[in-house]
Amino acid sequence: MDMKNISSDLAKTLTPLKSMSESHLQALLADVEPEHVFKGQQVVERGHFDQQTIYLLNGDLELRDAQGETTQVSGETSLHPIAHHQPRQHTLTSLTDSTIIRIDSAVLDRLLTWSQIADFLLLDISNQRDLDEDVEWMMTVLKSNLFYKVPPTNIQNIFSRLTPQVVASGDVILRQGEIGDGCYFIKEGSADVTRSPDGVRKPEHVASIGEGRCFGEDALVNETVRNATVSMSSNGVLMRLNKRDFIELLKKPDVSSIRHQDLGDKYGQLTCIDVRTEDEYSEGHLAEAVNIPLNLLRLKTRLLDIEQEYLVYCNSGRRSSAAAWLLSQQGFKVVVLKSGIDAVKDEGQILYHQDFVLRDGRAVVGQ
Repeated sequence: MDMKNISSDLAKTLTPLKSMSESHLQALLADVEPEHVFKGQQVVERGHFDQQTIYLLNGDLELRDAQGETTQVSGETSLHPIAHHQPRQHTLTSLTDSTIIRIDSAVLDRLLTWSQIADFLLLDISNQRDLDEDVEWMMTVLKSNLFYKVPPTNIQNIFSRLTPQVVASGDVILRQGEIGDGCYFIKEGSADVTRSPDGVRKPEHVASIGEGRCFGEDALVNETVRNATVSMSSNGVLMRLNKRDFIELLKKPDVSSIRHQDLGDKYGQLTCIDVRTEDEYSEGHLAEAVNIPLNLLRLKTRLLDIEQEYLVYCNSGRRSSAAAWLLSQQGFKVVVLKSGIDAVKDEGQILYHQDFVLRDGRAVVGQ
């Protein structure tokens, strides 16, 4: 396998990468390169806390636990992260020349959450007939990497922070050298980007940009002057985001959470919802937990009981926090399992593989 970057087609065979949208998957893979390991080479050592998600693309690995017991994993059948528990419970050694990839687990979790909550919002928008003409543009905005640092719980607030601005051909929107206090998305129309090499000489044409494009975003994340001039080349409509509003979007809203060890008898009073993907759920879940993936939450809320209290969880708590926020906005009583199922694994708790479904708002064994 000789490649500098991982193709999205290959990535879409892996769990949970295959559940991500193309744009979020491409953002994830941008800095991921295949790593070739030789026979006998150690990949990770037991006890290390590396915060990496490792996939085996080809070859064979040996997993050795604290008791010296070994398991072999083959790249031909391996679609899940390898021995993902942190700190590492196994030493991984390559039995053959192999190829792996390492992905920052926090980045994967953040982009996976963004991808799935964008799917949730698409379904929500699709049910609002008055927004039909805006669906494509709104999804383009959500795919902007400008918002990847925004907590997914704030996704519904993004559009309320954008203000429309009608513009005409020839209008200068940004000037090179000015202090910026906001950015713009082109909803309708097109614009030209020009830049003077030294701020004095005649500006040179840099690019032409059209609908869906964002410009001026440096002003939101850096204290810097505009590095180019942007002028409208047609009549159009821009959506402006002020720096102050962007900073507000970065603030994470509070959601109720509880540690697994503090649940006690309360666990039996709650309906437990696993918001991970179906493949992740099938690999092991909490007792009597039903699976409602975050991206399908909008479709499944009709199965919930407004009088019932729900405990939601994912691997780390990021996806479940987003789910809890969205459900609470609809009036449901929800609490998040703090630090997710990863914390439960740390306690040595047994995971279950029997499927459960919702009936009258409660979990029952699947038929």
